[in-house]
Amino acid sequence: MKKITDKYYQIIEHQSFSKDIGEKYFKELENFAQNNPTLLSYSKKGELKANQYVGIIQTKSGFVLEILPKIAKNNNYEKSKKVFLKMLKTLQNTSFKLSNKAYLKSQKYPLLEIFIEMFLDEIAILIKKGIKSNYILKNENQNFLKGKLKINEHIKKNISHKERFFVEYDEYLPNIVENKIIKTTLKKLYKLSKNFKNQKRIREFLFLFDEVDESCNFKNLFSKITKNRNMKYYEKVLNLSKIFLLNQSLIPYKGKNEVFAILFDMNRLFEDYVGSWFKKRYKNVKLQDKQHKLFENKKRFSLIPDIVIDNKVILDTKWKIINNENDISQSDLYQMFAYASKYQEVKRIYLIYPLIEDNPKFNYKMKICDKKKTIRVVYFDLKRT
Repeated sequence: MKKITDKYYQIIEHQSFSKDIGEKYFKELENFAQNNPTLLSYSKKGELKANQYVGIIQTKSGFVLEILPKIAKNNNYEKSKKVFLKMLKTLQNTSFKLSNKAYLKSQKYPLLEIFIEMFLDEIAILIKKGIKSNYILKNENQNFLKGKLKINEHIKKNISHKERFFVEYDEYLPNIVENKIIKTTLKKLYKLSKNFKNQKRIREFLFLFDEVDESCNFKNLFSKITKNRNMKYYEKVLNLSKIFLLNQSLIPYKGKNEVFAILFDMNRLFEDYVGSWFKKRYKNVKLQDKQHKLFENKKRFSLIPDIVIDNKVILDTKWKIINNENDISQSDLYQMFAYASKYQEVKRIYLIYPLIEDNPKFNYKMKICDKKKTIRVVYFDLKRT
């Protein structure tokens, strides 16, 4: 474990930590672990242990636990974070897919601030395209006649004020649901952020949304979002807002009023990263291929290998630390055998595990299906470009 400040600690996945972080903060994380044992679990001696989920957990008192993947030798936090951010660029079907921008030149920059910066960058893009406005119906007491005079309300309110008019009219304003969500998110992130640059940008954006109301009942706003082509460029910002406002992490968790978490499953992250790498370098690459089932007359039990190349090579990723042959699970080999049986043209099948710097390397190869097909275990170096 690495202490950055009294309220900010870094750990590596599968690493344990004790009450040394502070009894109050440990208790908050302990409550989180009790509700979410797959994300944080108990280790020996009453310690807590991170699992294969990486990202941030921020407790109600402001304590931040940053969990990084186990990649670098001797748990080098800077190297681990650098590789993790590179992997995020390839994450599929999520608003937290990083662009090619170098969000981090110094790996000491907290992950939470990086996620906030991502959100602010998306708002900057939105502002360039234009903050949307719409006609909003207003009912007001005015000193001049505008729009439609509301007779009943006018009589009730202005019996002693002949100079006023109670009117109903449409005004073209940016005070729409989508902008209310964005402003409310900016307000929340201003409290969460401790970075001067991010705070400065948030203040600048809040000035641009000055005519927009902040919402206390923002949960209901998301159901009122306008969905059409004209609002398409708002989509990513609103999806990120949902994560920040409703605490809807990519990995569901309980106790959302007590913590704020953004967590990533390393199994999926590794799968997307390796798949993207092969997509860039080979033709006829299929990701998550679904052409076969274990039993052809059953809709269930689909066989979904991670990567199929030209229907001749299968590659399946496993985010596990493998030091020797005994670390390979039987279920992984059974799964590869099922692929080999159903994909008739496939001759080579690869089980891909991450290369950890302090791992001993070993070769594993076996012949199956009348020795016509081969299963190999290989390492994938996450630092490769």
